[in-house]
Amino acid sequence: MTNMPTKSIEVGRFLVSPMTKPHADGGFTASVSIRSGRGMSSIDRVMRFVPSFPNRGAALRYAENEGTAWARAH
Repeated sequence: MTNMPTKSIEVGRFLVSPMTKPHADGGFTASVSIRSGRGMSSIDRVMRFVPSFPNRGAALRYAENEGTAWARAH
């Protein structure tokens, strides 16, 4: 299955997009895409997180918190 993206969040010069991926066992993993720049000079960082979450909402909150924290620090 593919990652399920949600709405993106602007944090300074970054666009943070939290995503989830369902597991066969019913849990979810979280990941986040952090984009900056435009056109040929754009950069997209993707972070995948190890914890498994019991539901999609928990995975999204974790990805959003981690992504926005990273963007604020950079």
